[in-house]
Formats: sequence, structure tokens, C-alpha cells
Amino acid sequence: MKSLSREKKPDLILLLVTLLLVTIGTVMIYSSSSILATEKFRDGQFFLKKQLFFLCLGLLIMVLITKIPYYKLRKLAWPGIAASGILLCALWIPHLGIRAGGATRWLNLGVFSFQVSEMVKVALILFLAHFLTENVKHIREIRKGLLVPLGVTGAIAGLILVQPDFGTTVIIAVIAFMMIFLAGGRLLHLGGMIAMFIPVALWLLLHKSYRLARLTAFLDPWKDPRHTGFHIIQSMISFGSGGPFGVGIGDGMQKLFYLPEPHTDFILSVIAEESGFIGVGLILFLFIILIVRGFQIALRAPDLFGNLLASGLTMMLALEAVINIAGVMGLIPLKGLALPFLSYGGTSLIMSLVAVGILLNISAYES
Repeated sequence: MKSLSREKKPDLILLLVTLLLVTIGTVMIYSSSSILATEKFRDGQFFLKKQLFFLCLGLLIMVLITKIPYYKLRKLAWPGIAASGILLCALWIPHLGIRAGGATRWLNLGVFSFQVSEMVKVALILFLAHFLTENVKHIREIRKGLLVPLGVTGAIAGLILVQPDFGTTVIIAVIAFMMIFLAGGRLLHLGGMIAMFIPVALWLLLHKSYRLARLTAFLDPWKDPRHTGFHIIQSMISFGSGGPFGVGIGDGMQKLFYLPEPHTDFILSVIAEESGFIGVGLILFLFIILIVRGFQIALRAPDLFGNLLASGLTMMLALEAVINIAGVMGLIPLKGLALPFLSYGGTSLIMSLVAVGILLNISAYES
């Protein structure tokens, strides 16, 4: 490996955008959850307090990651992916896996629980960046170059799919294909694999009635406004009620038990109602800057590992944001994914900040 020297300060624009997003997210989590928290826990600040704890922990981890030379993270590639597989399997151990909303995605460790798939996405990106860098000379060969990354990705995707979590499965598949392409993979090989994946994806979509219901609700939510179309209709009402400037922070009505989980999946809907087109436009602008800066860091990375790692992490944040935003706007079927930095959830917030920490780290290095 060629020597790398830390010659620049971390990307201050990326850091500023991240801090703005988590600040907005913290304010809107309190606004969207206080009534719900009072109803369920007799404490209007219940979710706010927990999110502030996760935010402080995430920021601390982010700062620590910026101090470790990013290329040393390669040592964690194989242990990280092995731990990911073990933790995904551990979800099926009685009393360890927490089932909620029809899915088993959270691991109970007594004092706290966390969503395993959030950690797995970062671990898989790190593994793929390391393996593809090590085997870049064989990337155009199926047996030596593609068998291991595709096999590992398929195994991880399968374990996530049975939770079930179709949205995360699609995200890691897209990221894996993109990273292989950036490493020099042949379009013929990738196109063939995508062609084989499409019928499988269609079967998975049509095999489960709730997935088909989400698709039909997206196409015509007013066909069943009290059941399958209820969530997206309430979200659309939020966007329509906000107008240009919103009704005011804290004054929204849709969070009053109309929107499901207003502080998690539908937090952008609350933002739309309370801060209007201006607020949503600001969120979109900040995400665009974050994504552009992430890919710029990837392009300027001093080695292939840094390029692939930055590209994968940026794509992860971009896909999560796009899928959540498009879903609550009714542009695509709802997927139940958190909006990075804004939605309530400790694991999502911490791993998003970990991703930013790694990007900041890479941005400080030159050849």
C-alpha cells in the first residue's frame, strides 16, 4: 500500500450539514413525540431524552473514528462481517430477538436493544471495500473475484430478508452491485445477476400479501382509505396542510394519533406540516449537499479502499434518505425505513454518525 499522509482538515461542510440535520431531527422528534410519550409513558420528554443520549454517544464515536487512520479499519473487515452473521442468527434465539411490527429486527441485550441490520450495512460495506481492493486484479472473473463478495452479500441479505426486512435487503444488494461496478466489475456479469434477481424480487413482492398491499396502496391509496391506504393518505394530508411556511413547530395536528409513528418513519410528514415547503426544501437541500460531499470525498480518496468505502457509505445514506422521502410523499411504496439523522432511533442515528465519521476521516487524507 502506498503511504498516506493526513494533510487536510476533515470536510467541514459535511460536518456542518450533519450537525444541522441532527439538530433539526432532535427538535422535530420532541415536537412529533411529546403527545405520544405523554400518553404511553406519562413523560412528554421520554423520546427526546433517549435520542439526546444516543446523539451524544453517536457524536463521541464519530469524533473517535476521525482520529483513527481509515485504512486501519481494514483489519475489522472479516471480524465485522463474521459478527454480523452471528448477530443476525442470534435474533432467532428466544428472549434475545425482539419481535415488533411483525418483524424480528432488534436484539435485546438487557440494558439496551439495537437494530442489527443497521450495524450490518456498515460492516458489509467495510468488508466489500476491503475484499474488492485486495482482489481488484480478479474482479472481472466470477470465481476469483465475484464469488466471495456476492456469496457473503447473498447470505447477509437472506438473513435480513427472513426477519422480514425487504427494504434493507434491496439497499444492501444495490450497494454491493454498485461497489463491484466501481471496482471494475464487468457489466455483463452484473447485468446477468440483476436479470436473475428480478424474478426473485417479484416473487418475494407478490408472495407476501402485506407487500402487495403496500404496492396497491401506493398506486391508489383512496381505494382503501381506512386500511392499506390510511398511512400514505395521512402523510399526504400533512404535506398539504403545511403550505409554504407550515402551521408552526409544535402546532401540527397529524401527529395526534393520525400519523403512525410520527417520530420515526413519518417524521418528514410532521416537518412538512409544521414548517411547510420551506422546511422540506431545507431538508432536501441538506441531504443533497451531504450526498454530493460524500461522493466528492470518494473521488478524491487516495486509494481504492478509501474510494469504495466512501462510495458505499454515501450510497447507503443516499438510498435510505431517498426511499424514506419518496415513500412518505407517495412516490414509491412505503418501506418502513428511518430517515437518517432525523428519525428517532438510537441504532440508526449512531450508525449514520459512524458513516459520517469515516467519511470525515477519508476526507483528511491525500496521497
